[in-house]
Amino acid sequence: MSGPDLAPFWARVEALGVVVFIHPSGYPQPDRLTRFYFNNVIGNPLDTTVAMHHLIFDGVLERCPNLKIIAAHGGGFLPAYSGRIDHAWGARSDTHGNLPKPPSFYLKKFYLDTIVFTPPQLEALVGLFGAKKILLGTDYPYDMADYDPIEHIMTAKLAADDRAAICGGNARDLFAF
Repeated sequence: MSGPDLAPFWARVEALGVVVFIHPSGYPQPDRLTRFYFNNVIGNPLDTTVAMHHLIFDGVLERCPNLKIIAAHGGGFLPAYSGRIDHAWGARSDTHGNLPKPPSFYLKKFYLDTIVFTPPQLEALVGLFGAKKILLGTDYPYDMADYDPIEHIMTAKLAADDRAAICGGNARDLFAF
């Protein structure tokens, strides 16, 4: 997804202004997470988290600063512990790669969907990323879908203009329609 062989792909995506949506198609090590539907409950957000880490640490977002990438499941687990990637970057030289700025700088370039299931988690995403980086998500037609995503957004403690942006304004701006 982020290796040097894909550098021309990411450069072309950036040049075209194409929006990329990252969503797992299945956790790659399902044998570890077979019970209790953990392959989805843990595996899918973890796969999104790993993809975002690679895009950040392999320098894709440094080389292509205008990429438009949406990460499913509210960005997986990464937004909840983003301080850890900055700490590692500052504490260990082997995590630097070619990043001149802390990893959280690049993390904030992602767009995230609202599939986090609780108002406090949605409020935390808005607090960390700003409402303009959050897009309404449903995960429809899957069984883990949020079947009332508007209600989810409306019950969060957000300003009315932030709710309107998340419910559609941000998507309109991102996709330029």
